[in-house]
Amino acid sequence: MEWKRIVFLVIFLVAVSEKLLWAADGMDSGNTAWMLISTALVMMMTPAGLALFYGGMSRYKNLLNTTAMTYMAYCIASVVWVIVGYSLAFGPDQNGLIGGFDYLLMHSVSVESLQGNIPTLVFALFQMTFAGITVALVLGSIVDRMKFSSWLVFVVLWVIAVYCPVAHWVWGGGWMAKMGALDFAGGNVVHINAGIAGLVLTLMLGKRNGYGREPMIPSSISLTALGSAMLWFGWFGFNAGSQLAADGLAAMAFMVTNTSAAIAALFWMLAEWMTRGKPTLLGMASGAVAGLVAITPAAGFVGLGASLVIGSLSGVLGFISVSKLKSFLGIDDSLDAFGVHGVCGMWGALATGIFADPAINAAGKGLLAGNASQLLIQVVSILATAVFSAAGTWVVVKVTGLLTGGIRVEIESEVEGLDSATHGERGFEIQAS
Repeated sequence: MEWKRIVFLVIFLVAVSEKLLWAADGMDSGNTAWMLISTALVMMMTPAGLALFYGGMSRYKNLLNTTAMTYMAYCIASVVWVIVGYSLAFGPDQNGLIGGFDYLLMHSVSVESLQGNIPTLVFALFQMTFAGITVALVLGSIVDRMKFSSWLVFVVLWVIAVYCPVAHWVWGGGWMAKMGALDFAGGNVVHINAGIAGLVLTLMLGKRNGYGREPMIPSSISLTALGSAMLWFGWFGFNAGSQLAADGLAAMAFMVTNTSAAIAALFWMLAEWMTRGKPTLLGMASGAVAGLVAITPAAGFVGLGASLVIGSLSGVLGFISVSKLKSFLGIDDSLDAFGVHGVCGMWGALATGIFADPAINAAGKGLLAGNASQLLIQVVSILATAVFSAAGTWVVVKVTGLLTGGIRVEIESEVEGLDSATHGERGFEIQAS
């Protein structure tokens, strides 16, 4: 009978070994579930959170136009991504600059395909939501004055020509990744990229009619505050989801994301209260977003103490950028896309090079951990992203103008309001007194 026990034990061990090997090399259902949730959270940020955030800050006669442009940015980016964007960003590396065309129309990506231990389809969808919100963020610099048709064309071209290359450089195995640049969830790819694009676009479009001569009052600060809260909620998927696993590092990213947003809102409020005499809800909401932006590249590399520093400084920097830098540069950055996303994104990328802690994530070691070269790498990545985004956006705007007969609305439509002139709708019904 002894031999039967030995045979049974061998069979049992083989079965268990096969099961363990499958678990190691196959799909992890827990991580997959978390990434499905994270993808849904980030998706909500654009057509819901950002639409409310931007829509509430725009003037009443342009609220629906702002919402429509945000909404369609996500729709167009979603289609472009599955046709060609994913392949350009995450296809086989071509000299560190761009991905190949192996995944056009998601070719060769099946339901069994895995990215690590999650389905490739889930990974591709998660990355798609980043492309959607990045191009939508650009809109914040130019609301009230860009043709709707031109915006639609711009979104297609910009995602392909500007977003995808930068995403490949950082996350797709491109030259920035090989150089060792740290960008956990999108400091370069999303925020610097969008902020610089917004700056270039507003310079090329010019200022709004009446800018500096007449008040341009937000249509609804309540909508903006609600939008910022939805962005904050979705950002947990944005940052913690970028770990691509439901583990302790994702939990830390979740923690520092919330902390940075909260303290940034406090510091923006205090800066505004001290200099202007009143704490505004718009400032609090903008401060929270500034803190979220700044912690994004650092979320998976830093601990709680660093998040307090990163968040507090982002609140002050964001306020200075919006209240002082914009006027100093003489730009009409309508909803402060450059001031919040561009400036605070740069600060976050630098801060990652300073505070990255190998005790949190072995892949990141910053200046305070004895690696001064990381800060230099971060500076190079910031400058390269800014230069490429500026040049690429300039070309895209020029091509868009040629294809659509100019990108700026007629003066009559701008005065009337784009809700009515473009869409034949109104966000609010104004009652005569």
